[in-house]
Amino acid sequence: MSITVLVSNETDDRVGVERLEQIDGVEVLTYDPNTLDLTAEQRAAHILMPPFRGSHRALPLLNRLPELRMVQLLSAGVDEWSGEVPGHVLLASARGAHGRPISEWVISAILALYRQWPALVRYQDERVWAHRRVDADTLAGKRVLIIGAGAIGTAVAKRVEVFEASATLVARSARDGVHPATALPDLVGAHDIVVIAAPINEDTRGLVNKDFLAAMPDGAMVVNVGRGEIVDTDALTAELQTGRLRATLDVTDPEPLPAEHPLWTCKNAIISPHMSRTVPGTNALCYEVAATQIATFVEGGKPSNMVQRDR
Repeated sequence: MSITVLVSNETDDRVGVERLEQIDGVEVLTYDPNTLDLTAEQRAAHILMPPFRGSHRALPLLNRLPELRMVQLLSAGVDEWSGEVPGHVLLASARGAHGRPISEWVISAILALYRQWPALVRYQDERVWAHRRVDADTLAGKRVLIIGAGAIGTAVAKRVEVFEASATLVARSARDGVHPATALPDLVGAHDIVVIAAPINEDTRGLVNKDFLAAMPDGAMVVNVGRGEIVDTDALTAELQTGRLRATLDVTDPEPLPAEHPLWTCKNAIISPHMSRTVPGTNALCYEVAATQIATFVEGGKPSNMVQRDR
């Protein structure tokens, strides 16, 4: 018996169809993530793959797939799905696929703010030769605290060190080269940049709160590529409005950020619309990881990215 996998029929997911068809024992069926209508053959599928973009669109299909045995995500985070997937259905992420594109975003955002590119572009729009009108900074010599020591966090650490900055990794528990989360209060004040690359869970929700931000040195920078809810938005906005801290944010709380939100007017912040992974080739990276997870499942093994859940 072959395992049937439902894959989105959208352009970004074509590479996935081609990759999954190479797995022995797998039959690939495409579906339209914008409709709930499924054929009898599609309803009998064993594995659901939400689309590369807008994965939440496939959530309603969970109740229309009685033979479902696995949901394979193309994201590193699972928070949208973990509470919705039935307990008897395996849930796996694409952890490991996003390190390169997201760490590149982190470096580009830090350098853009340090080198004052937003201000320079505003001067350019006004046709002003802004020689010595901005105070540029350098990444060299900076101390970077990275919360989250998975594929994204470790990729960021490698890249900041290329720029002659130092990286300190923090995770839930200690391991070689990684500090435990309990050490954060002692580490925050000694770092110039805090990069948030952790998943959202009970331990990280609201982690970067008023007290955390107050402990950061003057002129320090918050970089968030994790989840918006990890940061207290009101507390961060208050610090930015005083000019004491800086921020580069790919995620916010709320999200999308409302047009009237005061974060938009903070000149010492860069905001991107949750697109740090969105560059050519990321979809192929995600499907390569997903294909490995599915191949392991088909062979009767436990995928390395399987999510441990209480129910």
